Amino acid sequence: MAVQDSVESSRDAAGLAAHLALRMGDNCLILGQQLAAWCGHAPELEEDIAISNVALDLIGQARLWLDYAGTLEGQGRDADRLAFERQSRQFTNLLLVEQPHPDFAVTLMRQFLFDCWHMPMLQGLVESQDAVIAGIAQKAVKEVRYHLDRSSDLIIRLGDGSVESHAMMQAALDALWRFTGEMVTADEHDTAISDARLMVALAEIKPSFDQHVQRCLASATLSVPDVAGMRFGGKTGLHGEAMDFILAEMQVLPRSFPGAKW
Repeated sequence: MAVQDSVESSRDAAGLAAHLALRMGDNCLILGQQLAAWCGHAPELEEDIAISNVALDLIGQARLWLDYAGTLEGQGRDADRLAFERQSRQFTNLLLVEQPHPDFAVTLMRQFLFDCWHMPMLQGLVESQDAVIAGIAQKAVKEVRYHLDRSSDLIIRLGDGSVESHAMMQAALDALWRFTGEMVTADEHDTAISDARLMVALAEIKPSFDQHVQRCLASATLSVPDVAGMRFGGKTGLHGEAMDFILAEMQVLPRSFPGAKW
């Protein structure tokens, strides 16, 4: 059984749990890789350290999720192999986490929107019928609570800060808002997974997401933009070209030297 099977061929609990673990792991892995690019380049030393720590947290969570996905798959693939040996079409992360970050405002807004989803998602997974999933979520939720507090504080301070910082944060929100629909809209895999009581339904997560986002944006004097339509596809492997660049950098060593140990 490959991890990324169709719904019809992964109706059993192990297949559904594997797909859930893969999606969670891919989100953490790609966002962690994105944040790691700021190490040594953030605008202030304190922020450089903080964002690097968030990246490490997410990559650590990705290892737990992907190791479990590989175990359930039963083909001998661990987190490293799932991270470094798949192509873009085989990744199931949200489109939001792969979006480029031309400036630090986009990085912070992307993190804030992800944290607003990640926190209630993990809180729901703590109640999963799968004990391993519940255990990983229980560990991760402690780290993500800090991530959410930090990103919320920064969004409010910068949104309600100077004219320049407000304009940059509003531009970042305008650019990223179209990717939030995918986070809280269930596809057929999400529905099957929640029906199996492995996770809560996304419809139950959406109110928490909406409330926290609206509260923080109001304090930050930022406005939700009108968008022509939400963007979907990441969860089913339909990614933008930015994803190929992320993977090219992340996978260059293992692909250049297969099986190398260091």
